[in-house]
Amino acid sequence: MKITILLTVCLFVSCTQNLQKESSMMPPTAEKIPREMTVHGHTRIDDYFWMRLTDEQKNAREPDNQTQKVVDYIGQENAYTEAGLKHTKKFQEKLFDEIVGRFKKDDSTVPYFKNGYWYYRRYEKGQEYPIHARKKSSLEAAEEILLNVNEMAEGQDFYQVTGLTVSQDNRWLSFGVDTVSRRLYAIHFKNLETGKILEETIPNTTGSAAWANDNKTVFYTAKDEITLLSERIYRHRVGTHSDTDVLVYEEKDVTFYNGVYKSKSDKYIIIRNSSTLVSDYHILAADNPEGKFRHFSPRETEHEYNIDHYGDEFYIVTNWDANNFRLMRTGEQETSKENWREVIPHRDEVLLEGIELFRDNLVVSEREAGLIQLRIINQRTGDEHYLDFGEAAYSAYISVNPEFDTDLLRYSYTSLTTPSSTYDYNMISREKTLKKQQEVVGGHDPGDYITERIYADSRDGEKVP
Repeated sequence: MKITILLTVCLFVSCTQNLQKESSMMPPTAEKIPREMTVHGHTRIDDYFWMRLTDEQKNAREPDNQTQKVVDYIGQENAYTEAGLKHTKKFQEKLFDEIVGRFKKDDSTVPYFKNGYWYYRRYEKGQEYPIHARKKSSLEAAEEILLNVNEMAEGQDFYQVTGLTVSQDNRWLSFGVDTVSRRLYAIHFKNLETGKILEETIPNTTGSAAWANDNKTVFYTAKDEITLLSERIYRHRVGTHSDTDVLVYEEKDVTFYNGVYKSKSDKYIIIRNSSTLVSDYHILAADNPEGKFRHFSPRETEHEYNIDHYGDEFYIVTNWDANNFRLMRTGEQETSKENWREVIPHRDEVLLEGIELFRDNLVVSEREAGLIQLRIINQRTGDEHYLDFGEAAYSAYISVNPEFDTDLLRYSYTSLTTPSSTYDYNMISREKTLKKQQEVVGGHDPGDYITERIYADSRDGEKVP
């Protein structure tokens, strides 16, 4: 840490001295053009509002006068910076090569199984973007390319794909594309049987969509083009223009973030509203996409909770009368708070962070003494145990587990001696299977390191790790 700070200071001083030597190179000064802005009843002056460009201006083939003015100023700033750092050019190249040399060029994610297909993402050597693919039933089956982002990004200065979601019948793929780098995505649709991407798009969204069970309807979150707030949820029918989409929810409180997703059970479309200290949900049967969303439970100040669905019940992780959260459940039709029944009580020394539901098992993610513990509870027998990570200090979390009907829990794990790893854990036999470990190019021997967890006694008698 001290060495890093010293190197940073030396580099800063060196750059400063170099700039001082370049007496003819004066820093550019941005023009001030005062603009009065009134927001929430408060008025302020923004001298640099002229630098804000619209998405249309950013994507235009030819720059208008304002765009050219902004580009020219950025060019001046870049030239000034390049001159000041000119003497570090070789060091920059060496540092870049060293960092890039630590990454594997041809890599892939661990495949996960969902609704009859194995899904994964892979990278090819020399390519910048991922290839999203799947295989039917078996990993030995022929590969089906969902999206080759390298081909899609050709000719683009920036290209990002997010929110890949497949319909229940495995025929349609929805995905979001951002070509401006504003996290403002247009949703696209691809027919996986024909390989054709439809011309229709839904602009200004979060990029994710939730498919109803009719395989024709999606729900998505729209974003304000200026503020980027996600205030509205819409219903869209594939094959129609987005101008005809139906508004199904609008949030009036700008402090809330809003999103829509499908439950792991595929039975419900769920709208989640959340702010710093408040959670709120609205639910709709995925078999009835044109129905009306139902409020899960009345919104309350400082009430935070998450919901999961399985069978004919909802499971709720809530801080209602529980600072460290507790687990409750309720029937599908009686979802207001007064109907909730306790499953795991509040504990003063343990923070309940989340759950993962399976056919036979309930996995609880807990934090005790600063460390995550994964607690496996067999819902048929009531037997329970904790997953043994085998080290004194580590970071672990539940990974992608889209299937209910399995005894395998996928989780991610890393420590000061262990590179990022993905495991499958058999909740019956308690056997771990390493599926993938990040390859450290250039060599790494865990035996060269020792991890210990040391506690210090605080003045109030508590032990601090």
